[in-house]
Amino acid sequence: MDSNSFAAVASVIKTRRSVKPNMMNGHKAPNGHVAALLELADWAPTHGFTEPWRFIVYEDPTKFCQIHADVYKQGVNAEEYNETVYTNLQRQGDKASHVIIAIMERGNLLKIPAFEEVAAVSSAIQNILLGATALSMASFWSTGGAILKPGFKEFLQLREEDQVMGVLYLGYADQNPEGKRTVPLENKVKWVK
Repeated sequence: MDSNSFAAVASVIKTRRSVKPNMMNGHKAPNGHVAALLELADWAPTHGFTEPWRFIVYEDPTKFCQIHADVYKQGVNAEEYNETVYTNLQRQGDKASHVIIAIMERGNLLKIPAFEEVAAVSSAIQNILLGATALSMASFWSTGGAILKPGFKEFLQLREEDQVMGVLYLGYADQNPEGKRTVPLENKVKWVK
């Protein structure tokens, strides 16, 4: 085992943190960094080489946030509509550098269960998050707001079998939260001889 490589990978994994977009500082990342992160995503494990991940990148997060807010507004009735929620969605990415919508596009190999395609896209997303950490970038994987609502899927013109996996906010932060685990590892693992 190459202990240096293991230590580098372990460090990135253990220091990755979710940094909410409002905690980002507004500095822009080069598009080349985001392209490099997408290349890492493309190396996620995939059963049958279906490669179900698809990404939509917004270089200007405010454009995405306006769309997100509008989809929310159109998707609720007058009694449920909350102006504060609308405004928060509209402003959520003000300090982010880029926003990436992650999508699972179901392939034609129906013998592969849909949950495996979801797992593959989740792995691709994790590759982006880990790569961002290695580049000293902040990241946040969000499924809030209207992201998982039918109106957002409709806006993206996805098929019934496709799935929005979330939105990734990328940027930089002046501080990162501390990491913690609440359940000891030995309570999560069973060794069998």
